[in-house]
Amino acid sequence: MTASKKLVLIVIDGLTPGAFERAVEERTAPALAFLAGEGRYGSAVSVFPSLTPVCLSSIATGGGPGVHHIPHLVWYDRQERRLVEYGSSFAAIKAAGFSRAVIDTIFSMNQKHLSADAATVYESLENAGLVAGAINITCYRGNTKYLPKLPWVTKPAYGPQRFFFYSLFESDRTGAPLAVRNRAAGSVDTYAAAVGRWLVTRDGFDFLAYYLSDYDYASHAYGPDAADEALGRVDEAVSALMAAAGGPDEFLERYAVVLCSDHGQTAVGRAARLQESYARLGGDVLVTASNRAGMVYRLPGCRADAAELAELVDGEPSVEVTLRREGADAVARRDGEELRFAPGAAGWNTSGDASILDHPDALARAWSALENPNAGELLVSAAAGYEFADLAGRHHAGGGSHGSLLEGDSVVPMLTVGVDRFPTRITEIAPAVLEHFGVEPPEYARPLAYAA
Repeated sequence: MTASKKLVLIVIDGLTPGAFERAVEERTAPALAFLAGEGRYGSAVSVFPSLTPVCLSSIATGGGPGVHHIPHLVWYDRQERRLVEYGSSFAAIKAAGFSRAVIDTIFSMNQKHLSADAATVYESLENAGLVAGAINITCYRGNTKYLPKLPWVTKPAYGPQRFFFYSLFESDRTGAPLAVRNRAAGSVDTYAAAVGRWLVTRDGFDFLAYYLSDYDYASHAYGPDAADEALGRVDEAVSALMAAAGGPDEFLERYAVVLCSDHGQTAVGRAARLQESYARLGGDVLVTASNRAGMVYRLPGCRADAAELAELVDGEPSVEVTLRREGADAVARRDGEELRFAPGAAGWNTSGDASILDHPDALARAWSALENPNAGELLVSAAAGYEFADLAGRHHAGGGSHGSLLEGDSVVPMLTVGVDRFPTRITEIAPAVLEHFGVEPPEYARPLAYAA
């Protein structure tokens, strides 16, 4: 049996708790302030790496990277022996091969890279007879085939029954303006608002994932404390949904709400090339890095094991901690000191310096990242204030970034209105949505010792 209210999930990319709370307190975001006054507010923890493809896949599936298998913005496909680049920067896309990177980002991530053992919230709801919708969210896998709206794109996508993806795929004609005409001015969220308004006017869904990405774009450019103008535009996009329902009160009479971010952001002042620490190994390893996380892959013939790879960044100022697997254990290393850990029957079994992983929910997040079969043999979390340059040498030094285990990258605002379960991890959002509609979550999304 379905719940009495339909549900809207609003994901504001890159929004920090501090920015949300400041906007609510100062009333610079009246729509967000209204929702905050009507619901339950707190914080939740993201996944590691706290990068958008990993985070959105975790939100959509209710599983961490060990479940959905999306490891990073850029990674090495061992089976195909090639780089996968989801869009670290436009220059990185060009360096990886423009056509291949576009296909990977738009199509392959959902149709091929996302694990078949993970179920998206859209698939689960629609298998239960409900109508799911998604606007612009990059993890969109559903059961309905769509042909592209642009003539030079020919591959189909598979999304939920109400599906809108940056003007490229649209389940309905809404009259929304072109999404990518002026990203810096907020055109992507303007497109989302037009589509969302159309859907709410028609009450055209049971569940809607409403993804707003322009705040993250501004925060990267100016820093997380200087993106208030972009947050104002986000608020207008949320207000558009309310207006379409007849007003804020009428909106909440019809819909329950979960509002959150996928990850935080922190200010970065310096860029580093993680590849330089491994230059002496030549072609024995491949380093993939972007934003504030990196991975090191051992290629065939590499004589250095993961422990030796970790030792090579001891003392490197841009590296805060590394992670690797050794048999049944995981090992975190910081400047020569190590912590070993593994899930046990009554929690976590640990030995060594526990302060190495004193980050939010760090043991669970690190374990899930290491369980991802597409991850490198060594995972690297950046130190505060540093960003790893991407494949083309691009970075956000002077602005904001995310990806690490550190709190600023990892803690997000969480607000619920009319939802019984309050998610304290972004992996708990999909289960909360499914439970709201009386649909049982996948087994991996039920409470487990390390279900991050």
